[in-house]
Amino acid sequence: MELQTFTPSLEISSCTKQENTEKSHHITQKGICLDQPFPDEDNSRLVYINDPRRTNHKYEFSGNEIRTSKYTVVTFLPKNLFIQFHRLAYIYFLVIAGLNQLPPLAVFGRTVSLFPLLFVLFVTAIKDGYEDWRRHRSDRKENNREALVLQCGNFVPKKWKKICVGEVVKINADESIPCDMVLLGTSDPNGIAYIQTMNLDGESNLKTRYARQETISMVVEDTFTGLIRCEHPNRNIYEFTANMEFSGKIIPLGQSNIVLRGCQLKNIEWIIGVVVYAGQETKAMMNSTASPSKRSRLESYMNRETLWLSVFLFVMCAVVATGMGLWLVRHLHQLDTLPYYRRKYFTNGPDNGKEYKYYGIAMEVFFSFLSSVIVFQIMIPISLYITMELVRLGQSYFMIEDRHMYDIASNTRFQCRSLNINEDLGQIRYIFSDKTGTLTQNKMEFRRASVYGKDYGNSHQNNVTTFETISEGELEEPTKQSEINVDSELLALLQRGIEGEERIAAHDFFLTLSACNTVIPMGKKYSSPNSDNKAVEAGAIDYQGESPDEQALVIAASAYGYALLERTTGHVVVNINGKKTRLDVLGLHEFDSVRKRMSVVIRFPNSSVKVLVKGADSSMLGILDVEDSRNTKVKQPTENHLVDYSSHGLRTLVIAARDLNDAEFSEWQARYEEASTSLTERSTKLRQAASLIEKKLILLGATAIEDKLQDGVPETIESLRQAGIKVWVLTGDKQETAISIGLSCKLLTLDMHQIIINGSSEDECRFLLANAKAKYGIKSEQSRDGTLKSKKKYDYDIVDCNDEKRTHGILITETGKQDPRYSGFTDNELRLSCEKYAVSDDIPLALIIDGNSLVYILEKDLETQLFDLATSCRVVLCCRVAPLQKAGIVDLIKSRTSDMTLAIGDGANDVSMIQMADVGIGICGQEGRQAVMASDFAMGQFRFLKRLLLVHGHWNYQRIGYLVLYNFYRNAVFVLMLFWYVLCAAFSSISAVTDWSSVFYSVIYTSVPTVVDNISLSKFKNLLAHYSPYNDFGIASSLSLHCDPSDFLAF
Repeated sequence: MELQTFTPSLEISSCTKQENTEKSHHITQKGICLDQPFPDEDNSRLVYINDPRRTNHKYEFSGNEIRTSKYTVVTFLPKNLFIQFHRLAYIYFLVIAGLNQLPPLAVFGRTVSLFPLLFVLFVTAIKDGYEDWRRHRSDRKENNREALVLQCGNFVPKKWKKICVGEVVKINADESIPCDMVLLGTSDPNGIAYIQTMNLDGESNLKTRYARQETISMVVEDTFTGLIRCEHPNRNIYEFTANMEFSGKIIPLGQSNIVLRGCQLKNIEWIIGVVVYAGQETKAMMNSTASPSKRSRLESYMNRETLWLSVFLFVMCAVVATGMGLWLVRHLHQLDTLPYYRRKYFTNGPDNGKEYKYYGIAMEVFFSFLSSVIVFQIMIPISLYITMELVRLGQSYFMIEDRHMYDIASNTRFQCRSLNINEDLGQIRYIFSDKTGTLTQNKMEFRRASVYGKDYGNSHQNNVTTFETISEGELEEPTKQSEINVDSELLALLQRGIEGEERIAAHDFFLTLSACNTVIPMGKKYSSPNSDNKAVEAGAIDYQGESPDEQALVIAASAYGYALLERTTGHVVVNINGKKTRLDVLGLHEFDSVRKRMSVVIRFPNSSVKVLVKGADSSMLGILDVEDSRNTKVKQPTENHLVDYSSHGLRTLVIAARDLNDAEFSEWQARYEEASTSLTERSTKLRQAASLIEKKLILLGATAIEDKLQDGVPETIESLRQAGIKVWVLTGDKQETAISIGLSCKLLTLDMHQIIINGSSEDECRFLLANAKAKYGIKSEQSRDGTLKSKKKYDYDIVDCNDEKRTHGILITETGKQDPRYSGFTDNELRLSCEKYAVSDDIPLALIIDGNSLVYILEKDLETQLFDLATSCRVVLCCRVAPLQKAGIVDLIKSRTSDMTLAIGDGANDVSMIQMADVGIGICGQEGRQAVMASDFAMGQFRFLKRLLLVHGHWNYQRIGYLVLYNFYRNAVFVLMLFWYVLCAAFSSISAVTDWSSVFYSVIYTSVPTVVDNISLSKFKNLLAHYSPYNDFGIASSLSLHCDPSDFLAF
């Protein structure tokens, strides 16, 4: 089944936008568009294992037949026509054709008047019908596939469309999953299954799913019974909340226990599961909706021009009707003998002397007006819509086939997922970019480590060791080598006996790297370096994980002698310097955006229990044991190392651990089991359980991972800047890391003045913004020129540098009183700073702001202050931002200016930003294809953005713009010719050309040449050598739709 129209679970809700004065509240209302779980456990879905009749006794669950088509044979014609007539121009021509059918208004032949509209409707219907026929064919193929279903004790083939909720299904290797199933057992003794979710979320690496140890006995004993209580169907593919009643026990079920429709089984012989969601209720089908449609900016201009043309058309028709009335009054007594208005036939036939139908002067004037509308109808170009679609299609073809935008590494070409905004690529003024995976490669390599307050991995003491792994998802291919920085001093420390605080801390440090993750080792052989710092290769391990960071840390731990060999739901096996150690996993708290850390509770062979934690420094340093002497000794050096790592552009994590006594463990275990089996607010209860053990931790150290820049990123950013485009980076990394990457990619330059906003309260953020505006003489929104859509007034305003009424503070209230909290700046200091910076408009500014500050700014009355400051800077760098904050930043510019915005990213956290921007671009990267599926265009590398905007975008916009203007011009010329002829024909509304010539003039004669010319690539050469053409026809001087007709004669 093709799921090209899949929309990820992270998307902007379709809430109605409020006024700009309430936009701070509007941003907070945007949320993840996911169906909420049921409010109470009594309202849960009940699935009786291997009893579909009892499960669906009320016939409330859908079958497994899917349908992605829009139409049926019966509904195609009315439904398609209804959709097409959403275009007002079609209704206009329908009214014109209807008027022409009336005898008094029959200017053209009745068939001829219908031809243009029927032709356009027919072509569009053929296109829509063909696309829907392909969907029907795909649906039939999908529904008629077969799977093994348990019936009367045996697994027998059954068509997918006949599978029901509650049935037990068996899937063999490399087969697709027909519906959403809870795993009951697998061919692996530990209940592990590997699935590929390429068809669901586009991610190429394998995911690991588990069958609960309690349910494996069902498969062994061949007795499938039990009751599953689960949430109602929803589109969130990353969560599943349920529990199972089996043998008198309540077993918790989560995301790791379910396999979804559309996935494929890999590297395992078979799995057996019970169906919980089928057909249209599966998560894949609930996500198979199209991305929000975006309308081209040029089409809004077309509507404006069409409105003015309509006014002009009615003026001409009024002139003709008025002339008709005056002419009739003047020649009232001659109507029997004058041409065009004789009221009697003068022939030798049977009609001789027969009178015409004459309705009187008033009605004749009215009919003359309507007849003129019919004659001059070509003023509104109906063929323009078809012509634009053909031109866009041709332009998309050349963009897709452009070999300069083909990524060899990922074997991906450029994708046009939306054909109606091609020309918007040539009007971009703001680019909002993610960092990880977009500007960088998202291929993590372990570089440095801080262990017990000591830095390891510096270049002067670091040696490179070769460690072999298998690339993701390519088990059959030869292994490839990757470099691991193995510090000889740290390696020697790890090979000593476990004695002393430093050695114990190093042991727990690398044990945390090996055990505190969700990475699955595949393969039976492993690698471990010897004392000579040379890797002894007995084979290779393929570490499969959903996060490149986790894979890099596990590979590094293996290189230092802590190799992860096995992982199940209940234990892990780690090879510690040649000795296998089995650790029981008692509980796992996965990483979430609230806690920003991950922890695992393990039991050692000596029955001691310990919690191992890793996470962001912002969430880890605050939960350390302040009374422990080890933390007092290690914390400050570790923080210094974190700053140093970040300044070099490295991604950091803090590692900590603590021992749990029996009382602490018992309390946590009770809360954890209760939360794991809960059907309501499970994630909240799990966080509460984690808080019981994620406290008073002992700091072990920190890690530093390198994420290298993609090829051509600095050159691309510089080219875009020369073209007048501003590039903003929105990332979740630390501020120091983001600044370092910004310098390396030439986003930031050494001559830029950096304005850093790191506020911890609303008042502090207000002060920092006001101070920056006053220091650099930045004017407020109300006093600046520009194309601003909205203006807001706040209690606080920035006083201009030249204001004589300035007091000791930089904030002045509306009452004129000084705010005493921020009165540390003297008059002289403020005056000098304003004079120093405000005299020059060419000083490059860079705004650096963190997500914590944006919480107060975007949700408070500070958006205008941020907008004034940000738009005055050449570069804006937002750090530690959440996905919805990214969308809020985009909306800040989009809602307040008429500038076109573009968002580019590669992960699910970029979806909200991509859908908010005027143009969204997804990168086919390491984080899957969620961004691609929600985007308008997709490509393999960030550097292709240069050619996309400066070449294709420039010509798409210029040529479509000229196409629109030419169509309006050529129709105006034709109509004016008809108008002058009517004036010389006694205002009789007679046409100067034949019926078919009038129709073919715009549909065929003058349309085909423009289509060919606008698709042509003859002018694409050498454009990248000159950036000025982008500004000539781009948004810097928008192509006017009111041009001299002589321009088109030359064109």
